[in-house]
Order: sequence, then C-alpha cells, then structure tokens
Amino acid sequence: MFHEIPTQRPLTPLLDQVSTPDKLRELPEDALPELANELREYLLWCTSQTGGHFGAGLGVIELTVALHYVYNTPYDRVVWDVGHQAYPHKILTGRKEAMLTMRQKDGLAAFPRREESEYDTFGVGHSSTSISAALGMARGAELTGSQRKVVAVIGDGAMTAGMAFEALNDAAHQKSNLLVILNDNQMSISKAVGGLSNYFSHIWASKSYIAIREGGKRVLQSMPAAMNFARRTEESMKTLITDSPGALFESVGFNYVGPIDGHNLEELVETIGNLRDAPGPQLLHVFTTKGKGFAPAEADPIGYHAITKIAPAAQRNDAAKPAITARKYSDVFGDWLCDTATQDLRLVAITPAMCEGSGMVRFATKFPDRYHDVAIAEQHAVTFAAGLACEGLKPVVAIYSTFLQRGYDQLIHDVTLQNLDVTFGIDRAGLVGEDGPTHAGAYDISFMRCLPNIIIAAPSDENECRLLLNTAYAHPGPAAVRYPRGTGTGAIIEQLSATVAIGKAVCRREGNTAAILNFGARLSAALQTADRLSAEHGVAIAVYDMRWVKPLDAELILSLAKQVKLFISLEEHAVAGGAGAAVSELLARENVLIHMLHLGIRDAYIEHGSPAEMLADCGLDEPGIYQAIHSRLIAIGAINT
Repeated sequence: MFHEIPTQRPLTPLLDQVSTPDKLRELPEDALPELANELREYLLWCTSQTGGHFGAGLGVIELTVALHYVYNTPYDRVVWDVGHQAYPHKILTGRKEAMLTMRQKDGLAAFPRREESEYDTFGVGHSSTSISAALGMARGAELTGSQRKVVAVIGDGAMTAGMAFEALNDAAHQKSNLLVILNDNQMSISKAVGGLSNYFSHIWASKSYIAIREGGKRVLQSMPAAMNFARRTEESMKTLITDSPGALFESVGFNYVGPIDGHNLEELVETIGNLRDAPGPQLLHVFTTKGKGFAPAEADPIGYHAITKIAPAAQRNDAAKPAITARKYSDVFGDWLCDTATQDLRLVAITPAMCEGSGMVRFATKFPDRYHDVAIAEQHAVTFAAGLACEGLKPVVAIYSTFLQRGYDQLIHDVTLQNLDVTFGIDRAGLVGEDGPTHAGAYDISFMRCLPNIIIAAPSDENECRLLLNTAYAHPGPAAVRYPRGTGTGAIIEQLSATVAIGKAVCRREGNTAAILNFGARLSAALQTADRLSAEHGVAIAVYDMRWVKPLDAELILSLAKQVKLFISLEEHAVAGGAGAAVSELLARENVLIHMLHLGIRDAYIEHGSPAEMLADCGLDEPGIYQAIHSRLIAIGAINT
C-alpha cells in the first residue's frame, strides 16, 4: 500500500523488461504480482508528473496485466470503455517512456487512440461505447473467418447508459463470441463479494462446467420444456448464491460469471483464460477498488479520479506569486443554481453524472429533493427535464457541451419541438485543453442554432455568465447558456438577480473602420487586439460583446454594416455553422454586402495541449487574432503595409 506519491522515478526492473505484451507473456505466472506492484508504483509517479486520470487506472492494474497475459494482443482485441482506466494499458504496450508526454502537445493522448498504437483498438473518450464496438469487431471476425478473440472492459458507471444495454441485447441476439468484463469498482450497482459466490464463480467459469452447459443445451434443444426448466434453474441458483445482478445479464442472453476479486491475479488469469474460448456472449463480473494501492485515493475515489500535475517543491513554496482571484465558471453556475433555487421552488437541477465537474455539490447537499443525478444517461436527462417542464416545474440541465451531443435527438423532439421551459447550463464550451478533441465543446452552437424555439447565450466573463443565466431561466421556453472550462477573467458579479434584454448586444469599444463581433469568452483578446491595431495603425476597431447567438442583434448588425468596412466574428467554436455563419446568413437574407472575416475553430479536430497552446493553434489568442485582422485590413485597403 502506497501512502505518498513517489517523488523520484521508481526502480522497476521487471517492468523494464516488458516492452510489449509479447514480453509480458514470456514471464512465469508467479512473477505477475511483482510486475503489478511495479506497474502501480510507476503509474503513481508518471501521472504525478503529467496530471491526468488517476484512480481508475490504479484500480485495473491486475486486470490489465491479466488481459494482456491471456490474450494474444494486438491480434486479439481488447476494447476499453471511456479510457480513464487505460494508462496501465499504455505502459504495457510500448509507451512506458512516452508516458511523461501524456496530455501534452504532440504527446500521448489522454484516452486510447487508434492512430497512437495498434494496441488501441478503438478510440474512446465518451462512455458506454465498448460493447457496441467490440461486438462489431467480433462479428467482423466471424464474417472474415478470423479466429481472433474480442473482449470489452466496461465500468459499472458506464453500464448505466442505455447504449450499453442496447449492445448487450444485440450481442445476445447475434450469439457472437464476445467477453464483456464488468469492472465494478463499487461506485454504483453491486454488493460485496462473498466466499460462497467466489467458490461458485470458479465452477461456472471452469472449462468442465462450460462443456457440460453447452452439451446440455444440445441434448435439450429438442425438449423445449426441459430446456427452459434447466435455464431457469441455473439462473435461480446464480441469483440465490451470488446475490449479484447476474440474473439481469442471464435474462438478456449472456452467460454470467462472477463476481470475482479483480485484484487477485491468479484468479483473474484462470477465469479469463477459461472464458477466452467459451462460445457465445460471456459476461465476467469483477470487483475492483478505485485507487487501489494508494491509500488517499482509496479513501477518496471521487477526489482522486484525476489529479493535476504536481509542481516541484520550489514552485509549490513560492509565496511571491499573487493569489488567483478569478473564479471557475462552473462555480459561478453552482452559486447561481443555489441562489435561484432559494428564490424559486420550481427549480429542479439535473446532471448526467457530472455533479462535481458542473459545480453542483453544494446544490445537491442543500436541495437533495430537487437534485437528480441520472447517471451516464444524457438522453434520459434531457427527456426527464422535458417531463418535469410539462408539470410546471423549471428544470435546469447541467451538462458538458461534448455530452449534450449524446442527447441531441431528445433536445430536438422532446424539448424544442414542444417549446418546453428547460434551461441548459452548457459547461466546457469551446476548447478544453489536455482532454483533447473527444471532449471539445466545439459544435453546440452549430447543432443548436438550427433548432426553432431555443435561445442561445454566450457570456464573455463571470458577470455576464450570471446575467445570462438569469435571463435564460426567466425565458418561458428552451434556453441555453454556453460557458468555457476553467476560470474567468476576475470580473465582479454586480447584480445577482439582474437580467438583460434577449437578443441585444453591448458595445465595449467604439470604432468605424471594422467591428469585432465577439461571441463568448474571447472578449479580452478582442479588446487587446483592437487597442493594438489602433496604436500601431491608427484604425478605429469597434468591439461588441454580442451576448446572444440566437436571436442575433439584427438591428445592430445591419446598422453597423453601413458604418464599417469589415466585420470580424470571433468565437471559440467551429466556424462551420457557428455564430459567424449566423451573421453571414443574416446579411445574405438582407442583401447586404460587406467584407467578412470568421475567426474560430477550423474544420479539423484540434489535438490536445494546454488551453493556451490550443488557442494559439486555432489563431484565437491575441497574436493570432491580431495577425488575421491585420492581414484582412491590408487586403481590403483599410491600412497600408
């Protein structure tokens, strides 16, 4: 058991020999526990150097070792769900030294990625996709005559999503040879392991039992009544003895085995080895401990889900640095939620398993009857909110932009089509830094603004975020407020309950040469750019905080078009279909011709890096904005070279 994170690179003589799973499979089985111990210590150290997902990886050390020991990877396919737990997998598959580049620009990705390694069989980042992908691979192997084996590893949290159950149902229907491992870290659905259930799990996973079971099926196929009786007897025995959710999976059509201890390597290797060649869909239920082997993470699995990079002691003790006063947007949202709920008993808050990330911890404690964490079920979250609105309540859905994508059909048909009063607090809008393209909130404006009835706001700082949340909530229909990850500018929230006019922008700087139409949190960079252009070239650049993507301030835009030579739209969002595109559409409808420059995220997935690096990559930092506008002003003859 480790109680502190190693400050020096640990000695890992056995792990150093395992450059690939081929080398792992050359080890004697009795060497695996020591390998797991070294792997755990190395993971503790390297993650402290880079930051990243932490507890989940510690919890699957033994399972990862067992899988690569039993399966002939990469020929055999191992599909990880979400990818939070895939760091040990990366270390064992030729990327041990590269782990120090994790989540850094041009370094290893935070999640499995097909382009990164042949061992990463499926790119992930969103939960509950593993069984569907693995089933496709298993069916593909059957259709092409391949003998490869396929296994999906899914956590108990991810198993709460509807997509996982859709895949289970189809896998049972297709009767494909597939092993699903339910990695249950006791955060959601199951009870503790008992000695008797362990004993019977060994029996049910044994080759003898599997042979008898399959032989019995063949014998009883011509006797449906006897076949049904045998199946029901087996299900009842498993449910009675294991006190587990095995009956659920058996009723779908899987052969359920477990639960077993996910940290017992001997048991894992034996059980997985037996199930590897078992015919048809198999489900192995393993218990693990999130943060296993690191005492603080075991005691606080939520707090240690991920960690930030641990700075050197000299930096940690640097008292000369000024304190950061800017607040996180998620905290601004959380305070607004509590304050509004105190004033309005109709407010009900909903999150799909993002309580901490969305700033809802205080609300959940203060208003437990009006707080609903629906687990990883974004589709259900949106339609559940619609149902609440039908009964006169005022639901607020706190959701990351990247996860709202998963509830899009429900947003269309269940909320906007019926014009229901649901407010969406959309966190992580824009670029998200080290988590990379799987979590980027780069598309919500495009997929929302095409929907009738909804209004969409994009605040530029913490005060604007509060104002626009107030306004969206007061609006009697679908409303969305999108705000970025991380801290704001340090703006002081002036009036806690104030609202603003819907569809009206605010002038932050006057000018008659060009106008920057800012949508969202790049306002400070826009103002710096305008000041620099004025100082260096004597041009007057107006800057408008547009506040609203939908409805646009059409009156202002059409009036400005008569006064300036160039419009610049600025947004931390995809240019395609974004706020700037909405401005161009308005001008086209009104038959207005004016030079237009759209600044935003280009038509590409932006690779992971620090937030500053990603902004620079997209030309959305101050130097990039300046260069783009400067070049366009030269091109239209507004300034000289």
